[in-house]
Amino acid sequence: MAETEACSPVPGLAATAAVASVQVVLAALADPVRLEMVRRMAAAPDRTERCSALYDDIGKSTASHHFKVLREAGLTERTYVAGVLHQRLCLDAVEAALPGLLPSVLSGLA
Repeated sequence: MAETEACSPVPGLAATAAVASVQVVLAALADPVRLEMVRRMAAAPDRTERCSALYDDIGKSTASHHFKVLREAGLTERTYVAGVLHQRLCLDAVEAALPGLLPSVLSGLA
C-alpha cells in the first residue's frame, strides 16, 4: 500500500507519522484503553481532546505510552490549544489510507 501523508505538523513537536499498515493500526486499536481514547477523540466536535480527558484510572506515564503507540500508527497527532497539549484524531488521513476502517471499528462500540 502506498504511504500516505501525515497529519499537519505542529511547530516544536516531532512530525506525526504517516498512517501505518492495517496490521499496525489494528494492533494499536486492539488495546481497550487506546480504543477508548480514539472513541473519545472521534466524539469530540473537532476530533481534539485534552490529554487528561482521554483516559481514566491509569497513570500519566501509561497514558503517554498509549499516546505514543497511537501517534506512531498515524492515528493521532499532538497539538496545542490555548497553550495546552491536546491529542487530535487524524481521521481524514486514516480514511484516505484505510477507507472505512475507523468508522467500522467505532460503530462496533455503540
